[in-house]
Amino acid sequence: MLEPVPRPPHWRVDWEALDQAWSFLWPMKECPQAPEYHGEGNVWIHTRMVCEQLAWLPRWRELPQAERELVWAAALLHDVAKPACTRPGPDGRLTSAGHARKGAVMARALLWRLGVAFERREQVCALIRHHMVPFWILDREDSLRLLLEVSLTARCDLLSVLAEADARGRIAADQQELIEDTWLFAELAREHGCLSQPYEFPSEHTRYVYFRSPQRSPGLEAFEDTRSRVTVLSGLPGAGKDTYASRLSLPQVSLDAIRAELGVRPTDDQGPVAERARERARELLRRGEPFVWNATNLSREQRQRCLGLLADYRARVELVYCEAEHDELMRRNAEREPPFPGAVLERLLERWEVPDLSEAHSLKLVF
Repeated sequence: MLEPVPRPPHWRVDWEALDQAWSFLWPMKECPQAPEYHGEGNVWIHTRMVCEQLAWLPRWRELPQAERELVWAAALLHDVAKPACTRPGPDGRLTSAGHARKGAVMARALLWRLGVAFERREQVCALIRHHMVPFWILDREDSLRLLLEVSLTARCDLLSVLAEADARGRIAADQQELIEDTWLFAELAREHGCLSQPYEFPSEHTRYVYFRSPQRSPGLEAFEDTRSRVTVLSGLPGAGKDTYASRLSLPQVSLDAIRAELGVRPTDDQGPVAERARERARELLRRGEPFVWNATNLSREQRQRCLGLLADYRARVELVYCEAEHDELMRRNAEREPPFPGAVLERLLERWEVPDLSEAHSLKLVF
């Protein structure tokens, strides 16, 4: 995936080869870190220490080769967004708030361009997205909800291994406490049956209701009182959403169609388009009529704007995520009339978050 990966019998990290192969590592060398948490120095030094510690961890060495590769890629990329996120906080100390989430987005675009298979790519991105969770989850009042959400996309056993290497690969006063937190996280996941697999809810609707009302018990089956069915599409322009929607023979709330009606370009303010879409969705929801919501819906925040509306009307929601390989998507875009602006596509890639099962009743992947 991101070669070279340390292998037996010597488990050596070939930094010269990595430095030559992956230019995304270079900005880390110029990114400082808060010395109270990272006395070792900049992000590059920390990343090297994390990878060296990972290569020597018995828990990592005992994994199957394919799983070692996933954790290795996540270790190399876990702080890839720190150069973009690091800044002085209100007290003057350096902070890199949001780097885990942004790092997952950056890794997704990078691995997509490299042609990494979807399932493997998304496992790496989930590890990056949640790599800080084992350090503080036990201090959260909503620790169970967070654990179950993490388990839907990330292998908690692999996440624990990554976090232990992250803790060991630094100089900090609380290092031993952080290491122990990673072990406790694994025990918490084991206790709730989601160490190496997603937490199993009694039903799709129970899962859906739980993540919207986390004060509920996740094991208590929820009565389903949905009134309609809505298919919400998600994916980059050219990923195949229109083709999929055309096969369903259902009314559509299509943002592309609304843009054409209003004469709004993709580079213009999209506020009027979104408001018109919500108006049409409300009309269909009031009638209880099934329909398709056809939009990019690329970020979790963006999806919640329509998913929140659907929840208010007690709709049963199927998320359909469409994806095409990089070269194929570029070819399709070149054939569009007019082509989707490259600058807009780049901005979309900067907030590209693949949907997960905490957001809807069901999730379908279309390639």
